[in-house]
Amino acid sequence: MAKLPRKKPAPPPQKRTRVTRTTRVAWAIAIVSVVLFAVVAGSERLSQHTSFNHYALLADAWLHGRQDLANGPPAYTMNNDFAQYGGKTFISFPPFPAAVMLPFVAIAGGPERFCDGLFIVCVAGLGPMLLFLVLEKLRATGKSLRSERDNIVLALLFAFGTSYFFTAVDGTVWFAAHIVAVVACGAYIFFALDAERPLLAGVALACAWTTRPGLLLAAPLFLLEALRVASAAKPGTNDSILEQFRQRLSRVDGPRFIKMCALFAIPLIISFAIASWMNSSRFDNASPFAFGHEHLAIRWHGRIERWGLFGYHYLSKNLGIVLANLPWFRPGDVASGPPFQINEHGLALWFTTPIYLWVLWPKKFDFLYATFALCAILCASLDLLYQNSGWRQFGYRFSNDYALFLFVLLAIGARPFGRFFQAAGAWAVAWNLFGAMTFDNPKYNAFYYREGTQSVVFQPD
Repeated sequence: MAKLPRKKPAPPPQKRTRVTRTTRVAWAIAIVSVVLFAVVAGSERLSQHTSFNHYALLADAWLHGRQDLANGPPAYTMNNDFAQYGGKTFISFPPFPAAVMLPFVAIAGGPERFCDGLFIVCVAGLGPMLLFLVLEKLRATGKSLRSERDNIVLALLFAFGTSYFFTAVDGTVWFAAHIVAVVACGAYIFFALDAERPLLAGVALACAWTTRPGLLLAAPLFLLEALRVASAAKPGTNDSILEQFRQRLSRVDGPRFIKMCALFAIPLIISFAIASWMNSSRFDNASPFAFGHEHLAIRWHGRIERWGLFGYHYLSKNLGIVLANLPWFRPGDVASGPPFQINEHGLALWFTTPIYLWVLWPKKFDFLYATFALCAILCASLDLLYQNSGWRQFGYRFSNDYALFLFVLLAIGARPFGRFFQAAGAWAVAWNLFGAMTFDNPKYNAFYYREGTQSVVFQPD
């Protein structure tokens, strides 16, 4: 009589419960986030397409076998941020969000029937969800001492206490890119930790950089995690970060490290090839990074021609906005409007989200902390050199590019979340709720200083 195959032993009940609970809590965070985003966004934003649905327009062009817009920009877009080249109109925003929207645009029957604002609100719930899963993974592997409650609080602070909040409820092309990029970046961090899933980490980073190109500079996270995992070195806790790196490099298992890096690189190489082909066929430029922003038909095109898309020239202005832009008080004009206004260059990052200041004062500084700090600095540096400050915005929206790295630093830095941190968190939620409710809302125009040339940064005398 043939023996029946032995069943694999079931995992311990405690482990099954832990995984199930983590998944349930993660989905609860996503659902709560989506519901609150939807409430703040309002029925008008959720029930019709936005005025700047560029990704849906690009998806529709692909469905018709084209890369350009056959009939030019629709009138409702007011010809805002389209590239003109060779007598044709193109979408110059990196294309991955359009690929995500493509099946939904096809099902809806066209870009005007596809509710892109609703789509982005739904996708936005995945950002805080993935952050929670990342923080729980760090806790499970002993790299973070935060409790599950702490991680829930951090995930919700990310959703409602940062520029992610007003970005999620806006839904137009500039803000949609940030939401999709955050989700892709969250997946990348999750797979890159411990270099656990090299191929999936590469896929996630490919999706991230083809949404927000600067996120390619987050690649050191996987490379340094792969080095750590593949090395037999056990550096001392008192060794400097550079000394720990040297020791790991000297005792690395070369074949294992190369295999992980090769798997990680495959999706990235494919994404480079696709982007290069797209850019070459549209703009006669085979660079994978030349998506066409240099061909935008905008009033400040002259500065791009003179100084380029990126450069030192833009650094001082962008630093001023990130670090020093505050609400403008109007003591003599209270009778004719609100007591303060917000310049659409956006508020300083520390003002809208002061909990980021705790990143500068970690209790625990180790190799992993240095790795995440490096990725945040690299991504932030590219944003600071960009020709645009993020205008128009409530808070500094480019911070979405590296916000997840900053929140991981808050977790692994081990600094207690005392009363000052709690007060800073409450301040962040209050201000970002105000921004989400008022930004780009005609009823609250009086709260914003609108000036179309981008030349006015600080309050005139």
